[in-house]
Amino acid sequence: MTQPCSIQTPLTDATLRTLRAGDEVLLCGTVYAARDQAHKRLCALIEAGKPLPFDLAGQAIYYVGPTPARPGRIIGAAGPTTATRMDAFTPALLARGLKATIGKGLRGLEVQKAIVQFGAVHFAALGGAGALLSRYITANDLLAWDDLGAEALRRLEFQDFPLIVAYDTRGGCVYR
Repeated sequence: MTQPCSIQTPLTDATLRTLRAGDEVLLCGTVYAARDQAHKRLCALIEAGKPLPFDLAGQAIYYVGPTPARPGRIIGAAGPTTATRMDAFTPALLARGLKATIGKGLRGLEVQKAIVQFGAVHFAALGGAGALLSRYITANDLLAWDDLGAEALRRLEFQDFPLIVAYDTRGGCVYR
């Protein structure tokens, strides 16, 4: 078994092309947390030609709605949300430079095609391990839409966050 490779955001095409479905990675750097309603708002801004709260180029979005942090902690449990819930929004974000998504479960065919078309990847995070995964998050800042509660857009900092490449830039899929 090979050691997981460490990769840093913002993600580059050169780095992503080296990854294959099934590879284990440790992700470091800024990652944005967004779920269904935040995705809906991001896409509404795109459709309206308005600026986004952050530049998508080279970035990763983690499909997570963290629980409230306990005293002394940065974040509560931060386990992945089912990725297909964001499938309607993902191609538009990938087309504007988003390079990675993080969630659990399969992606739809349209998203799989967009991942290849735009040279992106989808990482799988371990479902049911939100308390453990929160240990790899070193910062948690509200970026936009506080009214969404757990689904608000957040800027997180990851330190060696463990992931598996589920879909790679060439169309490889760990689920096959």
